Amino acid sequence: MQHRRLSRLGGWMLTVALVIVAPMARSATDDAAQIRQIMTDQQTAWNRGDIDAFMQPYKDAPDTTFIGSKIRKGYRPILENYKKNYASKEQMGTLSYSDIEVRLLPCADGQAAYAMVTGRFHLDRNAHGSAAKDDGVYSLLWERTSAGWKIVLDHSS
Repeated sequence: MQHRRLSRLGGWMLTVALVIVAPMARSATDDAAQIRQIMTDQQTAWNRGDIDAFMQPYKDAPDTTFIGSKIRKGYRPILENYKKNYASKEQMGTLSYSDIEVRLLPCADGQAAYAMVTGRFHLDRNAHGSAAKDDGVYSLLWERTSAGWKIVLDHSS
């Protein structure tokens, strides 16, 4: 009789644990999938020559930071720099991302407030004053905002 009660109690505890943990695991999977989809959409925007749409995942804030050959702060300065350096579709070329790794950074409540994304980029361009190919690595810090996941720090080299 006691064995049966312990068995039911163990089953009940497992059920409670699954009810608590499963939504967190599902949420982490969903968050990573959302970020990957945003990056796919961003790549598509770049490849059609739409810098404004490419920049949509960046947080429109004065402290949003891009680190490349220089450090740039602020959404608007980052956007203007892209528009200056990639003024035509030929200069933009074709962008692809690879080796994307999404690491969610959970808070005390188990929900991710930030995510670190690392990977590689490849840019194919016509050699009109620009390198024909440009390869590099990036790390992106994403923040969960009321508007969804947004990039707050981009370090690309």
